[in-house]
Amino acid sequence: MERYQGVRADGRFRRLWNANAPGYLFLLPWLIGFFGLTLGPALISLYLSFTDFDMLRAPGWVGAANYVRIATADPKFASAMSVTLTYVVLSVPFKLTFALLVALALNRGLRGLPIYRAIFYLPSLLGGSVAIAVLWRQLFASDGLVNAALSHFGIVGPSWISHPSYSIYTLVALSVWQFGSPMIIFLAGLRQIPQDMYEAASLDGASKFRQFYKITLPLLTPVIFFNAVVQTIDAFKAFTPAFIISGGTGGPINSTLFYTLYLYQEAFGNFRMGYASALAWILVVIIAIFTAFSFLTSRYWVHYDD
Repeated sequence: MERYQGVRADGRFRRLWNANAPGYLFLLPWLIGFFGLTLGPALISLYLSFTDFDMLRAPGWVGAANYVRIATADPKFASAMSVTLTYVVLSVPFKLTFALLVALALNRGLRGLPIYRAIFYLPSLLGGSVAIAVLWRQLFASDGLVNAALSHFGIVGPSWISHPSYSIYTLVALSVWQFGSPMIIFLAGLRQIPQDMYEAASLDGASKFRQFYKITLPLLTPVIFFNAVVQTIDAFKAFTPAFIISGGTGGPINSTLFYTLYLYQEAFGNFRMGYASALAWILVVIIAIFTAFSFLTSRYWVHYDD
């Protein structure tokens, strides 16, 4: 009897394997990449965050010393957090607002809409590249195109890149210029709003502004929520523009020292891999807290179909 049950269980396993084997084979490249390139390195980084590791010697266990130093004896950590938060608070709302305005304009039934959509999406494809960051540095240099344009109006522009009071705003402008991705998502959301709701509101005498405030915004809140979360996470992870424009220093006077740039300096400039790993995990926790807070508060302002 036991032998018969074993044979039956073995046959059932074979049938399940034969039915699902192609799916697992197709998943195999992703599984190898996930465990070998994502989860594995992340767990190793978590271990290294509790060690003193300089890539030349074996990691030495130091416990929570890296985290204690970050919290109590690292002024550059506070500076990098301040710059990054300033960048996030400024760039994300301006980018989303500009993307929504462009999406509203494109949603008015323009001829050649696919062409405009492709043109406006192009900055999102190019904006994160090194070439665009170099071009941006040239535009806002003391003898760049921006100051040349201002000189025609009798305005003497500052050296935007090398002035600590203005340098962060050049990076914010570069971020806002990359509005194409949220614009496409906003446009897709606008296309899903029933037109008869606007027609009924017009018959009731509602102005265009009131229609936008009472119909468009509430029905678009799921899209706004998605864009806000995605763009905020991307803003926390921004690296290339600050690295190229500041020459990897985060200057002038740490005014462009993004958190990711400071992490890079610690890891590949000072070879403090353990300390850099601790910085990386603090960033993970910050992003996780923001994301959890966003989802917890979304119930009060995000309106779904129900």
